[in-house]
Amino acid sequence: MEIIISIFIFLFGLIWGSFLNSVIWRLNNNESPFLGRSHCPKCNHPLYFFDLIPILSFIFLKGKCRYCKEKISLQYPLVEFFTGFLFFLTYFKFSFYDFKNFFYFLSLLIIHSCLILIFVFDLKYYLIPDSFLVIGILFSFLYNLPFFLKNFSYFELFLSFLPAILFFFLWLISKGNWIGFGDVKMAIFMAIFLFWPKVLLAVFLSSLLGAFLGVILIFFGKKTLKSQIPFGPFLVLGTLTTFFFGENIINWYLSKFIF
Repeated sequence: MEIIISIFIFLFGLIWGSFLNSVIWRLNNNESPFLGRSHCPKCNHPLYFFDLIPILSFIFLKGKCRYCKEKISLQYPLVEFFTGFLFFLTYFKFSFYDFKNFFYFLSLLIIHSCLILIFVFDLKYYLIPDSFLVIGILFSFLYNLPFFLKNFSYFELFLSFLPAILFFFLWLISKGNWIGFGDVKMAIFMAIFLFWPKVLLAVFLSSLLGAFLGVILIFFGKKTLKSQIPFGPFLVLGTLTTFFFGENIINWYLSKFIF
């Protein structure tokens, strides 16, 4: 039964990833993600169900539009696959056995969908839409509401928002040159989703990944010290890594360096 459910969750994730691709393109082009038929972004030809089968359509069409033969971006199959894979991992991290747990599981799927949207949108367009952040923050609050009610601490709440406060001052001092205001709001999202001390680990991992990739890009001449690199994707990677493996990382650190 577990295997059947996990396969279903993965397949649902593939289909949902296709929808997320549509949201990304339509939002950037000021179109409603819920109205109108899907169409090729190059020739605007309407797409039919056999053109929209996640991953398989891309493979069968050899990465080209059936109608205009223009190349289809790798973004489409990659987002579909990683959405399915992320949903699959989420199921094993937080399996549901009753309605209450199903609501929390569904909240996680929505939160992770927002993280995928933020990752791709900021990577492509250097912008984090407020709509993704608002939905992510809302469902993060609902997901963590039982924890807040049982373990509420003003001090830990303050510590959770420290990265957001730091980001805000960096944005203020640099007038947006060092960090974007979208990253400040993203840190608020992370604080409500991960809480203390995981949010600190997530920001640390994000900064580490960002610095590492930045050095590599500069070394190979792809970027310069003055080049703009979106930080949102790294914040997303740090958040997801911490959500799935944060407890193991923290426990390992405590066992190695504290005790």
